[in-house]
Amino acid sequence: MSNPLVSVCIPTYRGSAFLAAAIDSVLNQSYQHFEIWILDDNSPDDTPAVVSRYSDSRITYLRNTHNLGPEGNWNRCLELAQGKYFKLLPHDDVLAADCLEKQVMVLEADKAGEIALVFGSREIIDPEGRVMMIRGLPGARAGRIEGRKLIKRCIRAGTNLIGEPGNGLFRRELVKHVGVYDATHPYLVDLDYWFRILVHGDAHYTSTRTSSFRVCPGSWSVAIGGKQYRDFKGFVDKFQADTKFQISRTDRAIGLVRARLNTVARALVYRYLFSGK
Repeated sequence: MSNPLVSVCIPTYRGSAFLAAAIDSVLNQSYQHFEIWILDDNSPDDTPAVVSRYSDSRITYLRNTHNLGPEGNWNRCLELAQGKYFKLLPHDDVLAADCLEKQVMVLEADKAGEIALVFGSREIIDPEGRVMMIRGLPGARAGRIEGRKLIKRCIRAGTNLIGEPGNGLFRRELVKHVGVYDATHPYLVDLDYWFRILVHGDAHYTSTRTSSFRVCPGSWSVAIGGKQYRDFKGFVDKFQADTKFQISRTDRAIGLVRARLNTVARALVYRYLFSGK
């Protein structure tokens, strides 16, 4: 394997409680040729103090002069990254120690550039970092998956089977074809970008744990679940209207039913897990 530069960008806002864990998870990677961009969206907390504890020359910290919001801050990450490969890591998530090594290996072996996205399974963790559940691609073995088939699977599942931003790695050159993050449907902003990447190539599923996604009490109410369903409906309609994504009426119908069930189940599960906290 050659030694390409990986850009790991950490957008953060009010994230000082978990930011160090995210940074440490990158610094502790088995693959070490990376740059870290920390984009502070004008946080009113002690984020600058957290970052000041690090002296690694691969870290660049920038603080926005005014709050851009998640979409604006994520897109600034795309603008600043210099690496051959790009990963967006939200401030409260962490990477598995061999995440970059395994993902870079897959993309470097793909000399024809036919794989657009590599991802694995991920843990769902609580604020203290305890594992609450593990989520992967159901029934899938490690290996290559046709891009549009994966899109169809996600639509029919009514949820994001690929994972949060930190779970995937892609070639930065794709940004000029895919464009910027679109938060029109906020709860699906990551899946929106995965879909647009996947029309430019296939995916590779490592099946190994890639990242951990942190959830906190109060984040998963029934009200939020309702918003997630409405976002999913608008999201599906957007992609079904574009023929290159090849989403059928049947795909849409099945996906909307499952999305409704998912939002109710998700709210109940997290309410149970966080009861008493």
